[in-house]
Amino acid sequence: MEYTFNNQIIHEALSRLNDLLRAKETTGEICIFGGAAMILAFDARFATRDVDAIFVPKNVIAGAIEMIADEMNLPKSWLNDGVKGFVSDKKDFTEENMPQFSHLRVIRPTAPYLLAMKCMASRVGGYGERGDITDIKLLCKHLNCKHAGEVFQMILNYYPKSQIPIRTQYFIEEIFQEPF
Repeated sequence: MEYTFNNQIIHEALSRLNDLLRAKETTGEICIFGGAAMILAFDARFATRDVDAIFVPKNVIAGAIEMIADEMNLPKSWLNDGVKGFVSDKKDFTEENMPQFSHLRVIRPTAPYLLAMKCMASRVGGYGERGDITDIKLLCKHLNCKHAGEVFQMILNYYPKSQIPIRTQYFIEEIFQEPF
């Protein structure tokens, strides 16, 4: 069974994470990426399959993730750090439009950084899969991008050209061939 996370479930899980951190008299920080960031910051979609994030303190939050999964009947990987391999060396994060809690600071990539990450992934989607096109179009509108060259320059602000797959360039060019 595939589980999906909407705005309400993400907020409830983060609130519970805050409660567990408070009980341990610890303050944590979580940077949310991908679909969950699109949901929370831009109200861009209804659901995502998981919450991609990096977080500290790692051991405390990792234990809390398991406890929350059990309590809320969520997948064990509901909040995971699989995104860490895609994080740029350039740290460009914001709290804007993210929920905040007493013992949990929640941040996300800025819109240009999130756009760069979505373009780097360049997932087309298939049957039953969403892909990145809708999110990229929304971020382009949000950032007032008028052509593919602007988007490619944003990607270069976060990733060296040698790391950018050729499919990313074609993906972006194809998106701008149709009005959105």
